Amino acid sequence: MKRKMFFVLSLSLLMFLSFTVMAADNSLERIKEKGKFVVGLDDTFAPMGFRDEEGNLVGFDIDLARLVAERMGVEVEFKPVDWDGVILSLKSGLIDVIWNGLTITEERARQINFTEPYMNNRQVIVVRMNSDIQTKQDLAGKVVGLQMGSSSVNALYSDPELVESLKDIRQYATNAEALMDLQIGRLDAVVVDEMHGRYYYISKKPDVYRVLDEELGWEQYGVGVRKEDESFLAELNRVLDELKADGSAAELSVKWFGENVVN
Repeated sequence: MKRKMFFVLSLSLLMFLSFTVMAADNSLERIKEKGKFVVGLDDTFAPMGFRDEEGNLVGFDIDLARLVAERMGVEVEFKPVDWDGVILSLKSGLIDVIWNGLTITEERARQINFTEPYMNNRQVIVVRMNSDIQTKQDLAGKVVGLQMGSSSVNALYSDPELVESLKDIRQYATNAEALMDLQIGRLDAVVVDEMHGRYYYISKKPDVYRVLDEELGWEQYGVGVRKEDESFLAELNRVLDELKADGSAAELSVKWFGENVVN
């Protein structure tokens, strides 16, 4: 009787695992049937994904996602979402991927899966050009801003001594808002992704901002997908590898950053 019960339980577990794998394998098929995948993004995160003067979505990740979709034989739809709740948007099915300078972190990896990293990044500290702040120690007693829900939050709080020395930490819906408050003097510094801070805002306003030599750690960008969407993830990795190998990803990088920063 015990053997029979063990056999039944083992068979049930095997069927459950098989069903789970099948469900995961169907994710790419569902994308193909739908004819598109939906990208969730913060449409103010230049130069990865943002709106130009005419209101069109542009950026490195926008171009890269379009190229991946083309190679997959499907369309791509971009859906701006609240970045602080972007993972919930993915899990709920509102979007199919998070593709907008998404930093790979342990906390996020517990909730979603990532493609292989396609770009390195670091968290930098931006101050006004005329600021007397030269090092992290100079931030003692100062007010620092950053985007809520971003990896900048984790980067800052990974240095408890620095956090303890600050007068205040203010979180914003977007980096653009934080950097604007920095420009007008409401903040003393902003912690931000280097790709966003150095390659966009500082390049646009070289007389307004500068980046400290000290940084708050290196990171990597990846595309976020649901845990169960394994076959879709495998296809994204395959196409991204293809774009890196044939130089297409490097061409996009030179277009947006002036150099090849793709892994």
